[in-house]
Amino acid sequence: MKYIIFDFDGTLADSSTVFMDAWNTYAETFKYYPVKSEDIIATRNLNLHQRAKLFNFPMHKLPIILPKIYSYFKNHILEVKVFEGIKEMLDVLSQNGYSIVILSSNAKENIEMLLKQERIDTVSQVLTSSKLFGKDTVLKKFINKHQLIPENVLYVGDEVRDIIACNKVGLPFMWVSWGLDGLDLVEKEKPKYVVHTPQGIISTLLPPTYFQSNGEKENMI
Repeated sequence: MKYIIFDFDGTLADSSTVFMDAWNTYAETFKYYPVKSEDIIATRNLNLHQRAKLFNFPMHKLPIILPKIYSYFKNHILEVKVFEGIKEMLDVLSQNGYSIVILSSNAKENIEMLLKQERIDTVSQVLTSSKLFGKDTVLKKFINKHQLIPENVLYVGDEVRDIIACNKVGLPFMWVSWGLDGLDLVEKEKPKYVVHTPQGIISTLLPPTYFQSNGEKENMI
């Protein structure tokens, strides 16, 4: 495997609070219901359309609302951090020969700002999808551009829509449990790997010789 493509929000970046605040900021304007942190937890096993119906969110207005959400994100970037252990995990993967790529629906400027803020310099490329459900198109272009075979790429993310995108182009998928979607929702799409910590990503991808040479034990994943 040569490339590891990471989702950004919910996988690398702990941005749920900022996105919740952004959501609530525009709730009255677009006539949908505001949410609390417990609502996000309670709806982890609902898909996007089910959540939209529950909170009366107008999906047809998504192209109007989403840029406003990302603009709010940019203005509150200092409130966003990567999850604990993410930077160290990226460093280890990069040191062991993996090329790190990010693919997100978030704005490229926002992602690059956070990487700089967190002093992460292991990401070789940031890809963005202008459509919430258009990642499969971006992935296909990336694979063709670099003349890759799916077996040489792994996508790491937290949402079922990302698994569906990977399944369309035949990419293996690793689901992380600390993000937006719950296991009951994503397991129907059969992710190749399931991990519960950033260390679990390392434990899954690196051979036992890495841990032996570094005097480390593999953590539970």
